[in-house]
Amino acid sequence: MPAHASSDAAPDGAIPVPTGQAPDTALILVNLGTPDAPTPGAVRRYLGEFLSDRRVVGLPRWLWLPLLHLAVLPLRSKVVSEKYASIWMRGEDGGSPLAVYTRRLAWAVQNEWPQVRVIDAMRYGSPSLAARLRQLREAGVRRALVLPLYPQYSTTTTASVGDVLARETQLPTRMIQDYHVDAGWLAAMADSIAAHRQQHGAGDHLLFSFHGLPQRLVDAGDPYARQCEAGARAIAQRLGLADDAWTLSYQSRFGRDRWLEPSTQATLHALAARGVRQVDVVAPGFAVDCIETLEEVAMMLAEDFAAHGGTLRYIPCLNDTRPHAQALADIARAELERWT
Repeated sequence: MPAHASSDAAPDGAIPVPTGQAPDTALILVNLGTPDAPTPGAVRRYLGEFLSDRRVVGLPRWLWLPLLHLAVLPLRSKVVSEKYASIWMRGEDGGSPLAVYTRRLAWAVQNEWPQVRVIDAMRYGSPSLAARLRQLREAGVRRALVLPLYPQYSTTTTASVGDVLARETQLPTRMIQDYHVDAGWLAAMADSIAAHRQQHGAGDHLLFSFHGLPQRLVDAGDPYARQCEAGARAIAQRLGLADDAWTLSYQSRFGRDRWLEPSTQATLHALAARGVRQVDVVAPGFAVDCIETLEEVAMMLAEDFAAHGGTLRYIPCLNDTRPHAQALADIARAELERWT
């Protein structure tokens, strides 16, 4: 563990300070968020905050909030807590994989860029972005560069981080919008996939699985789907894949809206029907592994694909690997130069 980091600090406790440094600029890596524990109560609190955001669920508040608190949360909290329990990381530095890997990624980026203060934050749950901004101001930081850990921009994710920055005015802030075709990030993704396939052998097909989005948002101008397609194609080109050697799909649907197609589950079924027996799945929309990758893809969808006669091999996210940290540090440095 780097000397400047501490794994036993409270979630919203004092922020780490780089050894021998007193930088006036901070870089905040912001991820979506996660429950503090794999329990129904903790999951209910987290989902209550997450699903109350108008960016996430756009229904009228008078309709949605009673439904959320009287039906959705009571019915879903126990089920979702069991899913979290199945992937929860144990040990001294344990916890939700999303929280653990995001924290480790911040440490790794700090090592690549010691001239600024690098910390992690969550849009929902703890450590909250609002609390982090207050802590930075109290620590003497004068400005904060914010990097949402969403390679592709969406009004449901990146824009929601912007909402917090608009409300919290403790510090001058600047937010990086996306990095889905950044050369360093593309290289890190392609190299990670190539290394995994070299170690384990290449499957018959490569599937890029992205988090889904209601189709109406894309129809209204959200660039998310376009950026997913551009990033996946750029990675496939770096890998030298033919067009029929890879597919893009969308996972994690919620509610009754029409969502982006094709779905990951339906795509896997179609591949099985074609006789494809071994599929490598990677999730480039997630910076670090989380419930959507470890439980939904690597466990649930793998079991479903096995029932159709196939083998799904999940390729982990970039997590806190050095190429990932280097790519994010370079993205942030370039944005800071433009800001300056």
